[in-house]
Amino acid sequence: MRYFISFKNTFLLLFFLVISCANGHQEKKEAVNIDKTPTKEAKIIVGANRTDQYLPLLKNMKVGIVANQTSVIFKDDGTYTHLIDSLSNLNIEIKKIFSPEHGFRGKADAGELIEGNKDAKTGLEVVSLYGKHKKPAATQLKDLDVLVFDIQDVGVRFYTYTSTLHLVMEACAENNIPLIILDRPNPNASYVDGPTLEVEHASFLGKVPIPLVYGLTIGEYGKMLNGEKWLANKVQCDITVIPVKNYDHNSSYHLAIRPSPNLPNDQSILLYPSLGLFEGTNINAGRGTEFQFQRYGAPWLDKNVLTFEYTPKPNFGSKAPKHDGVVCYGEDLSEVTPPKEVSMEWVIKAYQNSNDKSKFFKTAGFTLHAGNETLQKQIEAGKSNDEIIASWKTDLESFKKIRKKYMIYD
Repeated sequence: MRYFISFKNTFLLLFFLVISCANGHQEKKEAVNIDKTPTKEAKIIVGANRTDQYLPLLKNMKVGIVANQTSVIFKDDGTYTHLIDSLSNLNIEIKKIFSPEHGFRGKADAGELIEGNKDAKTGLEVVSLYGKHKKPAATQLKDLDVLVFDIQDVGVRFYTYTSTLHLVMEACAENNIPLIILDRPNPNASYVDGPTLEVEHASFLGKVPIPLVYGLTIGEYGKMLNGEKWLANKVQCDITVIPVKNYDHNSSYHLAIRPSPNLPNDQSILLYPSLGLFEGTNINAGRGTEFQFQRYGAPWLDKNVLTFEYTPKPNFGSKAPKHDGVVCYGEDLSEVTPPKEVSMEWVIKAYQNSNDKSKFFKTAGFTLHAGNETLQKQIEAGKSNDEIIASWKTDLESFKKIRKKYMIYD
């Protein structure tokens, strides 16, 4: 009996030692992983947060700022302060604000013309760059020593903030005003795709011969405009880019603030390169709902094939959505995995299932969004998604060589 008890105790002791050793090895392994994590997933720091890099350039200067609701400095707890407020508190002399499409506070509809006014909080003059004049006038710059540009882009050619940058750079170059670009991540920077704009179709929806998705941050884009001499009369702007820290083109980045009223979340931003083409058609792309650019539909799409239905109604960012108050039939894409390419699948499917194809395209508008007349003709001719994508290959390869010259991040 005593032998049995002794054996039992010995067995239990050995058992607990084995368990302890196993746990000890597991804890050590986890500790190694934790040590590596900060290096692998270092926090992305946007250009606006890197005040030590640009405050010396603003001291004792009369400053103009091109900004909207995304122009913020983030705090460690996830909250943020608007750039205007932060710089004012640091005794930077801000003379005026320039605002892009959707306005300084980001509440206007797409395409809604905005006139200049004063910011209620600061009393500063706000000059609209989406009214009668989209380019700063010499008279609006004459009392400035330097201009700062800080706007969140989403990396799609017909998203108009890059056109605003283009015209701001031209104005600065023509009036000898240096420009500081506070860079921010591009959530669609990991790939280059889509039809390339033909210069005869240049507009505010695309001013230079680049693909629909160009894979550059706003700072890199500015460098490209300068380097390729794409500004009017080949002028070049004196720019300083304050880069994003701990970032590369494959970094995933969640936008804490809507970049515009109808891009409410990551899903809409990642689907925008493909669904944004519906803006040049009579198809509703979710405007007038809370799922903008995450669904599409129209009253005259085949409801036996496209069975999802919804009714657009006026809301924040869309005072008069397409097919206001009318039931639309289409697809819900709010749960799909966004492709890392420009997919023509949904535009083609909608066209093929139109009961009246003559209603589908707003031809002039679609050409401006596509950047060419070819894409509409390909869809009407029944070309497949793969055939259309293959037709972009040569132009994309040429652009990638240009893009590489101006990349700040890997």
